[in-house]
Amino acid sequence: MTFATLGLIEPLLRALETLGYQTPTPVQAQAIPAVLAGRDLMAAAQTGTGKTAGFALPLLQLLTMEGPKVAANSARALILCPTRELAEQVHASVAEYAQNLPLTTYAVYGGVSINPQMMKLRKGVDILVATPGRLIDLFRQNALKLNQLQTLVLDEADRMLDLGFSEELANIYRMLPKKRQTLLFSATFSDEIRTLAGQMLNDPLSIEVSPRNVAANTVKQWVVPVDKKRKAELFVHLMRKGRWKQVLVFAKTRNGVDALVDKLQGLGINADGIHGDKPQATRQRALDRFKSSDVQILVATDVAARGLDIEDLPLVVNFDLPIVAEDYIHRIGRTGRAGNTGEAISLVCADEVNMLSAIEMLTRQTLTRKMEPDFEPEHRVPDTDASGQVVKKPKKPKASGGGGGKRNLGKWVESGDSAPVEPSIKPVRKVPVFNTGPRKKK
Repeated sequence: MTFATLGLIEPLLRALETLGYQTPTPVQAQAIPAVLAGRDLMAAAQTGTGKTAGFALPLLQLLTMEGPKVAANSARALILCPTRELAEQVHASVAEYAQNLPLTTYAVYGGVSINPQMMKLRKGVDILVATPGRLIDLFRQNALKLNQLQTLVLDEADRMLDLGFSEELANIYRMLPKKRQTLLFSATFSDEIRTLAGQMLNDPLSIEVSPRNVAANTVKQWVVPVDKKRKAELFVHLMRKGRWKQVLVFAKTRNGVDALVDKLQGLGINADGIHGDKPQATRQRALDRFKSSDVQILVATDVAARGLDIEDLPLVVNFDLPIVAEDYIHRIGRTGRAGNTGEAISLVCADEVNMLSAIEMLTRQTLTRKMEPDFEPEHRVPDTDASGQVVKKPKKPKASGGGGGKRNLGKWVESGDSAPVEPSIKPVRKVPVFNTGPRKKK
């Protein structure tokens, strides 16, 4: 199969040839004809499998072939993204695909001045890529009208719910014309997103080109148990032992990012960090330096779990496990992209066992554990498996009658043992409820 057999027009085929795209990926092969046919779509595929081209290519063709010229302060298509980084990446891809077409594209997001964005929108744009908050700001200031909108794309909608955008999504939905095409693309689809899709989409076609919530098989994954206080020390040890050249590291908090970057820089290691508290220009500069290999170690919060597209990134390290299990798939999806191989290492301490269990249950695999000599944890990380169980091994009483242990529900536990770890309970995410009303037939 070729892109030509999917029905794409010649200017798009020329752009793809320039970019070196030869054969459609499975998600592209199924999504492109459906979008061209005007169907609402819900597509799930692993990261790095070409989801952006799956919706952008047919969207560009539809806008070229159909509809009036874009009006002032208007957009004909809207792509919503959860983070600035992802919005920038998606817009860059769309602009590349559109290089031979008479269409305009633009990206808007918070963290930067709104005035230049308002000026840019005065002439209207065919495709607008936006984060939810900034889109609402522009709409409320009358800098953007959506009555001409033909297509809405939600990219990584599950992440939007994780980041608390449910109210914003509901507000945006009320701004949109009822007659439109809606496309949902993501690497993972939770039950909450499926509920959202049922409210927003009209008779959608569902595409799942890989098992639900499974990480790419091009990424080799394993876990290194360690005490929390020795994580930074272990990271430096592994980096020097493995002679790592370029590593993307994920930490749970902004303070955690800054602390690790400070420690690495104090050891003379070229490191930088990005998180939500840093200005957009600073974040972009750090990312650009990492892509050009001027920075060896880039430490980030989950703001970077989606939207980082780095060619041939060999290694991802989870310094902390993510609170939301689905984010693990997106984190490690930064490596092993487009058929390349990669590695993902997670440094796991005892109080992260619930998160580890949730990840293994989600991905339906038990991650291999590798003890690092001289870093064996004092606080044992309980055994876990893909069933979601946390196994707390009972300890036998001491042979002497010194009373070193006590009875607890029929099992011996030593008085110094920690309490049994409860099974992981995933936090409930609020799903926006939309007043759908009767929808007009397309």
